[in-house]
Amino acid sequence: MIAEIGAFALVLALALSVAQVGLSAAGRIRRSPALAGAGEGAALAAFGANAVAFLALMYAFVVSDFSVQNVAANSHSAKPLLYRVAGTWGSHEGSMLLWCLALTGFGAAVAGLGRDLPRGLRAVTVATQGALGVVFLAYTVFASNPLARLAEAPAEGRSLNPLLQDPALAVHPPFLYAGYVGLSVVFSLAVAALIEGRVDAAWSRWVRPWTLAAWSMLTVGIALGSFWAYYELGWGGWWFWDPVENASFMPWLIATALLHSAIVTEKRGALAGWTVFLALAGFSFSMLGAFLVRSGVLTSVHAFAVDPTRGVLLLIILGVTAGLGFSLFAWRAPGLPRGGMFAPISRESALVLNNILLAAATATVLLGTLYPLIREAMSGEAISVGPPYFNLTFTPLMTALMILLPAGPLLAWKRGDARGVVQRLWVALLIAATAGALTLALVSPRHLLGALGVAMGGWLIAGAVAEILERTRAFRVPAAEAWRRLTGLPRGAWGMTFAHLGLGVFVLGAVFETTWKSEAAEALPLGGSVTAGGYEVRLDDVRPVAGPNYDADRGALTVTRAGREICRVAPERRLYTAGGQTTTEVGLCYQGLSHVYVVLGERRGDPASPTFLVRAYWNPWASLIFLGPALMAAGGLVSLSDRRLRLGVGRRRGPAT
Repeated sequence: MIAEIGAFALVLALALSVAQVGLSAAGRIRRSPALAGAGEGAALAAFGANAVAFLALMYAFVVSDFSVQNVAANSHSAKPLLYRVAGTWGSHEGSMLLWCLALTGFGAAVAGLGRDLPRGLRAVTVATQGALGVVFLAYTVFASNPLARLAEAPAEGRSLNPLLQDPALAVHPPFLYAGYVGLSVVFSLAVAALIEGRVDAAWSRWVRPWTLAAWSMLTVGIALGSFWAYYELGWGGWWFWDPVENASFMPWLIATALLHSAIVTEKRGALAGWTVFLALAGFSFSMLGAFLVRSGVLTSVHAFAVDPTRGVLLLIILGVTAGLGFSLFAWRAPGLPRGGMFAPISRESALVLNNILLAAATATVLLGTLYPLIREAMSGEAISVGPPYFNLTFTPLMTALMILLPAGPLLAWKRGDARGVVQRLWVALLIAATAGALTLALVSPRHLLGALGVAMGGWLIAGAVAEILERTRAFRVPAAEAWRRLTGLPRGAWGMTFAHLGLGVFVLGAVFETTWKSEAAEALPLGGSVTAGGYEVRLDDVRPVAGPNYDADRGALTVTRAGREICRVAPERRLYTAGGQTTTEVGLCYQGLSHVYVVLGERRGDPASPTFLVRAYWNPWASLIFLGPALMAAGGLVSLSDRRLRLGVGRRRGPAT
């Protein structure tokens, strides 16, 4: 009965979204606050109905109701409760329901929190958000219903993909979807602004908090996915340029460009057309990601579906939605304001260059992701595009961006002073050069590119600190005055500093880990050892253990350095009996910012005297890889708390239409 209630609620959410579109559009056309308000009420109700459907599916997973087809295909009664809950969004159907929940949730947020938007712009935004809800809810109801019943319920389910049965991946999709779908509000605001002919500084000010919220959630989601891949897959790495990873990375790059472009539009009234274009592109890339992950065109541990029919429907949704948005942009773009002029050396120019580099970086990732698919579709030849391509194309663009980054905030609007910026950043430049030189001199083996990467990380961190010192005029005014300025800085400034610091921290971790990591692999008998990065890993024992829904071989290994015990780890090799799949559970030994990373492989040799394949990695400064994005996301949330950016601030003083 609960599943039927959920299915009815899902259809009701679709009907309410249709009403949301009609009422909001009618309210704008007739300039009727009552009709527009009814449209906003429909948006709130659509979210409520979608939430009921989502909770009904979650209930079916929790109680193992195998009469629901989705539960039978993706759950098992022996699974721990956390993974039964996570199974709600662990399938194609469930993930689309989560997408719809986020989409209607953001529609409700616009309706409830957008009271400071002009009435006309708000009504068109709510209508556009409702139209997106109609499209995706219709797809979910008619092509991907997660609450469909089976005529005969099996006694037991087939279980969720074991790779997805992990705490980090249990919370990864909600964060990622909040970022993906959060960009739908920016898309709707862009469509509304084009229809209303209102692309100005005020509109840019309304766009920024929504973009910032989506960007922060995307950052957390991508970082969680990266950390999961790092310790769950047992490959010893944290980013593989997997097409599904790229599918989430491209909207993040576009959202980053949009955040910076919107600042220029707000402060100077320039780049209005480009800001609208990015607002449309952000959610378009999110929909592209939905297509890639759920269409079956990709084979990946992250992918959700192998159904080409539904993939075609998603491709149609992407083409129609993005096509209509960009067609509207092409129609209205000639009438968009061009903004004021600015000198080649100015903050505006720095932000323009920032956007050019981010857009070019996105294009390289898009090409590397889609080219193999296009090539295979046209010629039947399967090829792969891996790290060498991205290292050659993406890395130089991001290097140029990072060189520019510390200087941008120190440049004046309209006309800047390049010499003055150099004078303010000379200490940061000295710190960066010293860090690179010391790395080249002291760290073995010597790698020039690695030392330059460390210098780049130092440049970003020192540059962010220099920007704060410049704002407070530290060392140039009395300490009390500098402290007053420091404590009086707006949260938006602190948020930007944290984000830039986080990028620098990430660069340090990524450079050190990729340049100076070491690994070794050997088939070890009990008591045997393998050495990586100066650490000896000894295999003491391997015992069978029984988990809640798996059987495993659990190793007991001791990590020593110079004869002194550092830690003990217990990696596992698991067999999930429901599906017959094998996974690895990595053993991690934390040594400050670095990790000793141990993987237990298959059993070999004579059963009487077996050996076990053991792979050991020394990953220096690997913790910084994940600490950096955490700082970046925190910076976004700190900026979002700034009263100048927070939703509901800046209430209009008179009626607006």
